[in-house]
Amino acid sequence: MGRVMAVHGIKGWVKVYSHTDPMENIFEYQPWYLSKGRDWEEVKLAGARPQGKGLVVAFDGIGDREQAARELVGREIAVSESLLPRSGDGEFYWRDLIGLRVLLPDGRDLGRVDRLMETGANDVLVVIGDADSLDRRERLLPWVPDDVIVDVALERGEIRVDWDPEF
Repeated sequence: MGRVMAVHGIKGWVKVYSHTDPMENIFEYQPWYLSKGRDWEEVKLAGARPQGKGLVVAFDGIGDREQAARELVGREIAVSESLLPRSGDGEFYWRDLIGLRVLLPDGRDLGRVDRLMETGANDVLVVIGDADSLDRRERLLPWVPDDVIVDVALERGEIRVDWDPEF
């Protein structure tokens, strides 16, 4: 859902990056969980508000800048999947795309979706080739439905793309 980016002020508040649209929607999902290594720790918000072009939050038990920097900065924010709305027709959560096979229209395999990135213009699939694919290259494919992204079949675990494999 987001990430704790930096400290804000001296009272333990932190700047938060939100993947929700609009960004303030992240406040609607409670409770939050923060990454802790490979585990997740439930946390309670003590305060949350828009601040300039971003968001800032305070967590229970965090009282000063140094503690916030030491214990919070860099941690990922998650919520229970049951809180999320169902995706609409032709819409997908990024988590549903990660790991899918990426195939050309003729069936040649480019690899699997490793992660996604936001670029401003459009989202980008980061596809990494493996032993079953054409090669082991990393490719960046723009998420442009009906142009680059031909079909997404979650039930088959694949995405069909119209893409030059040399790119």
